[in-house]
Parts: sequence; C-alpha cells; structure tokens
Amino acid sequence: MAGPIVREAPKGKTVIRNIGLMLSGALENPVLDADTLVAIDGRISDFGKTADVDQEGADLTIDAHGVTLCPGLIDSHVHPVFGDWTPRQGQLNWIDSSMHGGVTTMISAGEVHLPGRPKDPKGVVALGITAQRAFSAFPPGGVKVHAGAPILETGMVEEDFKELAEAGVRLLGEIGLGGVKAGTEARQMVDWARKYGIQSTIHTGGPSIPGSGLIDKDVVLEAGADIIGHINGGHTSLPLDQIRCLCEDCRAGIEIVHNGNATAALFALRTATELGQLERVILGTDGPAGSGVQPLGILRMIAILSSLGEVAAETVFCFATGNTARVRDLDCGLIEQGRAADFVFLDRAQHTAGKDLLESVRMGDIPGVGMVVIDGKVASGRSRNTPPAERLPEIVQAD
Repeated sequence: MAGPIVREAPKGKTVIRNIGLMLSGALENPVLDADTLVAIDGRISDFGKTADVDQEGADLTIDAHGVTLCPGLIDSHVHPVFGDWTPRQGQLNWIDSSMHGGVTTMISAGEVHLPGRPKDPKGVVALGITAQRAFSAFPPGGVKVHAGAPILETGMVEEDFKELAEAGVRLLGEIGLGGVKAGTEARQMVDWARKYGIQSTIHTGGPSIPGSGLIDKDVVLEAGADIIGHINGGHTSLPLDQIRCLCEDCRAGIEIVHNGNATAALFALRTATELGQLERVILGTDGPAGSGVQPLGILRMIAILSSLGEVAAETVFCFATGNTARVRDLDCGLIEQGRAADFVFLDRAQHTAGKDLLESVRMGDIPGVGMVVIDGKVASGRSRNTPPAERLPEIVQAD
C-alpha cells in the first residue's frame, strides 16, 4: 500500500557467502537453513547452501564471516519533512543515522512537522504529492522513504483521494493530527482512501502535538483504519482495557512504537500473543518527535520486546521486517526470491553476556551492525551508532 519508490534500477550480481545465521523475516519460518544468498539487479534471486547456489559472475562478493543476515529493518512510523532534515529538532542526517541502525525502509505517518503545513484541501493534496515525489527521487542514505501521507482535514472530498491516488500517493497520514478527529467523519475518508488503494493509519492515545487530541478506542474502531498507529501511545497511551478491546475487536495492524508507553507496548504484545495474532504486530519509532530522533529505535524495540515480552528474538525480528512488509504491502522485508535485496548484517555486540546474537538480544542487548545493503549495493559498513559487533562482514570483490 505504500507509495512507489521510483528510481534507476540497480544492476549487477551480488553474492553473500559464509552467512552464519539467515533470518527470513517470516513468522512461519524465521530461521532459514542457508549460508549463501545471491541477488541480481537488486532482487533476491537465490539462497541456500553454498554448493547449491550459483555464485559465478559476481560483480560484488561479500564474505559475511559467520555473522547474521537479516532483511533490512522497516520503521513503520516516521514523520519526515523534506530531505534528511527535521524541523522538529532542527536536526540533519537523522534518516542516514537510522540506516546505521539497520533501517532500510521508512513509512511516513504524515509530514506533520512542516512549518506552515497547509490545512486547506488543495494544500493537503499538493503537499502529499510533493512529498511522495521528493522522497521517491531522493533517498537519504539510500533509505527507501515511502512519504506523501496527507493529514486529513475537514472539507476534503472523494475527488481529493482520487487525485492523490492517481499521482502515486498510497498512504494517509496519522488520522487525528489534523482537523478530522470524529470517528464518523474519519470513516468516510478512510472508505474513500481504501476505494482508491490508499492505506490509513490512526493516531491512538492522548495528544502529541498542538492541534491533535485524544483518540480513544471508540474513535479508532469507528474510523476503521488499516493500522492502529502507536497502540502504546505517542506518547500517552490509552488504558490497558481499551488496548485489549482494540486488539480483540478489529483486525487492523497493531503498531508498537519506541516513543510510546513501554508498559502498554508489552501489554499489546502479550494480548496479540494470547490471541494467536502476532502477524498483526509491526514496529515503528514515531520519530522525529518531542523526544528526538532514535537511530537505534527499531533495534531497541526488538531487544525490549524480546527480553521483557519473553518472545524469541528471531520472532521479534519478524515484527520489524516481514510482518511490516506484509501489512504494508512492500516488496522488501523477507528473504524470498524476487524481493528487494535489502539487508542488515548483525552480530552480537562485543562483551555481551549472550553466547550468540539471538541470545544477546533475548537478554536485552542491542546487536552490532556490521554492514547495510540496499538494492544489492553496500550502503554502509560498520555502524557509527551501534555498539561494535564482534565480527564484521567484508567486501572481497567489487567491480
């Protein structure tokens, strides 16, 4: 459902060998029995045991040196503006910094922090199209930012959604951050958006910025959006009994964010576990926000939810990869043939008590990022933000 990323198609063959652990991103089979992966022209073409995979004619060869290969992490909830700058904190290069935290794809929940953000219908539509176009053409740090997520305002009509969709916009900004806050009014616009293939997310909890307001369970259920945005609050959460009702009474995506209530996050995770619906759980940071930018926010959420939520680390990695890809209809996030060749190389941090990467995460430690690959090309080497990884992948051949 996210907006199309349109840029020059990558070329060449990339081979990654000596992978110690391959995480699939898929809940049904989170760990693959494979140690080699091949990508051609930015897409996964094959993976498996080294003897069974054609490695000839590589333009780029990476020796993983036994570290973990994971699909690139997806941040399901960000608030970009233009380029790699956020006026919310007056900060540059926050998207590139998140890439150094393993994030290769971001989903806008609305370009709400733009100074002077237009609130008339024509301005809302114009900003949505402009943001979609700008981030499609300019990926900061190589990160695929699916932007152009208009904030709903009173007075918008069906034709506005048709125009947005025809221009390539595939997302609505967080419902409740603009003038539309009533469930009935929101439902009409959600239905229009869905008619034209636009996915919707609704704010959940107390107000986060001036102009926003309380969105409780009744409004969320009445609006019928596709994603329950920051179910654990951004920042202030709903009472836990309302969170349970949201999990039980609809099938929308359950989005848990870094910039929310940790107790509510763990409660939502446990409720989804009890319901047998972990496939609904997706992760975001909800940054930039008043609390700043969190380049390691997704990795921190993985470590927190695994250690305190008592969920296997390989399962929680799926929340930030394959779950989000499936809920958001993205072409990345899973180790499958034909998917985008977006990866993060991980290893346990130096001096962690965990004997391997998964155990260290299960104990609450953030792993070290040794390399990030986007569309089969190296976007960064050793992360400048994570703790140093014990082992690092190495480029052994590059044209």
